Amino acid sequence: MCGIWALFGSDECLSVQCLSAMKIAHRGPDAFRFENVNGFINCCFGFHRLAVVDQLYGMQPIRVKKFPYLWLCYNGEIYNFKQLQKQFGFEYQTLVDGEVILHLYNRGGIEQTASMLDGVFAFILLDTANRKVFLARDTYGVRPLFKVLTDDGFLGVCSEAKGLINLKHSTSLCSKVEPFLPGHYEVLDLKPSGKVASVELVKFHSYKDEPLHAACDTVETLPSGSFDLETVKSNIRILFENAVRKRLMAHRRIGCLLSGGLDSSLVAAVLLKLMKEINVSYPLQTFAIGMENSPDLLAARKVAAHIGSEHHEVIFNSEEGIQAIEEVIFSLETYDITTVRASIGMYLVSKYIRKKTDSVVIFSGEGSDELTQGYIYFHKAPSPEEAAEESERLLKELYLFDVLRADRTTAAHGLELRVPFLDHRFTTYYLSLPAELRIPKNGIEKYLLRQSFEDSNLLPKEILWRPKEAFSDGIASVKKSWFSILQDYIDQQVDDLLLEKAAEKYPFNPPKTKESYYYRQIFEKHYPGRSNWLPHYWMPRWVKATDPSARTLKHYKSATQE
Repeated sequence: MCGIWALFGSDECLSVQCLSAMKIAHRGPDAFRFENVNGFINCCFGFHRLAVVDQLYGMQPIRVKKFPYLWLCYNGEIYNFKQLQKQFGFEYQTLVDGEVILHLYNRGGIEQTASMLDGVFAFILLDTANRKVFLARDTYGVRPLFKVLTDDGFLGVCSEAKGLINLKHSTSLCSKVEPFLPGHYEVLDLKPSGKVASVELVKFHSYKDEPLHAACDTVETLPSGSFDLETVKSNIRILFENAVRKRLMAHRRIGCLLSGGLDSSLVAAVLLKLMKEINVSYPLQTFAIGMENSPDLLAARKVAAHIGSEHHEVIFNSEEGIQAIEEVIFSLETYDITTVRASIGMYLVSKYIRKKTDSVVIFSGEGSDELTQGYIYFHKAPSPEEAAEESERLLKELYLFDVLRADRTTAAHGLELRVPFLDHRFTTYYLSLPAELRIPKNGIEKYLLRQSFEDSNLLPKEILWRPKEAFSDGIASVKKSWFSILQDYIDQQVDDLLLEKAAEKYPFNPPKTKESYYYRQIFEKHYPGRSNWLPHYWMPRWVKATDPSARTLKHYKSATQE
């Protein structure tokens, strides 16, 4: 996990512009480099490093003797770099996994490069010999990337939008900062002036398609075409374990977020099992956060005791949570209601991990709810086919919501997040299963995933079958949820009259509640006029919901009242 930043064709002095690169310093607390491009005085790279692999030669932009005309700045982890080296006979100059991008590009061009990478990544690749700039981002957008391109060819690229919004340019302030689409690469021509022109934007991978890199995966070819339940369950276990195993690649200490829900508990249990198998020399640290006696804390305690992790509990009160709202919204670059709510706990636990422990590489359960239909409202889906379509929509928008939250809250404290549920092979296989296999059953969401691990003894039965609890709700007590605490506080901060006129002040995504108005005010203070970064609020479907919390849905209420 690092912070990448680059400019091409800047009219302003680069020493002034590079102040913007410092806005993402939190992403790489170990080292910083600012480097001009030879022969292009108005082009440069900025890089903030979190050293996770190759402590000695891992600085960027990466350049190797074999390809002196290539410059690479990337953020991510490429899990199959050794398999690709073996398959194609690449001769690496460093131990950095991202070096494989240079070799793949030299061998087969940008299309093959992006398609063959098994991992999470956002990169900027400059080819001065052919005068090209390439941008690319992984399938689900696990690693963030933003860009701004002016009409006269000035390009700015950064891991977070905050590194671009204050750039200066002769024609205007850089207004159209936008997220780079996941699963895409862009080709741009580099002119002698240092300016660029976009040539094409290409979607290189759709999450339903078997990825090109599957051919050189470590997992043997699975029985295909058979949807016999036992075979399916076995394949799910094999692919999930493989997803966790490949993510063990690190020279820094590994830890795991543990809410006590199904997803993070499965990740923690499989992670600990695999760490023991390869004789990792330290115990796995797991981290739970909540208010005193919250459901998440109690459930996480059970899981930690069962798997034998070194467990840490972070207890916070409502005042600490409320005080963190503004810095959380600044980190997130969004005003989405459920994202802000859920981010506060994750932000505070990440702060604790950074200050009190030496764990840096942090595993988490993001992506499972979208992939395995874990949200409570999936019980209301009109048909298995519509549920499958909704699952795909949620996966497509992950980069705007849960993946955004998970990246920004951890990166704000210099931690690197790993999300095995979003592994390419695992997600492709799960989405290939018949729609009726994936829906909730017997009133229980994620039934197939739970069933797949039922006989593994990885988790206590009551955890394996624990109903869905939204992270932003599970960290508080059953009697009073976190969203109620927030709303009670905000009710005193926002006047009724302000809310009445909200649609006039904020015509795009107008706030409908005092809580959303409060978040929007803070967002506009830091990012005025950028409300289009969020195309719409996250809300459940097929129910008449006015709030995104699961605790407001009838299914949740009936389940907790029984």
